[in-house]
Amino acid sequence: MGSMNPWNDPVVVYLRALLGCRWHEFRNGTDRSAGASAIEWAIITAILAVIALTIGATIRNLIVNKANSIRTE
Repeated sequence: MGSMNPWNDPVVVYLRALLGCRWHEFRNGTDRSAGASAIEWAIITAILAVIALTIGATIRNLIVNKANSIRTE
């Protein structure tokens, strides 16, 4: 049986090629609006992360409060 090298998986090969092309365009491109777009994506990602953390903390607090209200005898 051959070795299972994850780098030879077709999906990984495709993603590496795609990212390589994107990286090449980023490094050699003349489009200066890419920086502004990156900042916009960073802000959107930060907002979504805060929302996810808030929802997670709320769910955790509800579970902890419910667990603490269970009577054990």
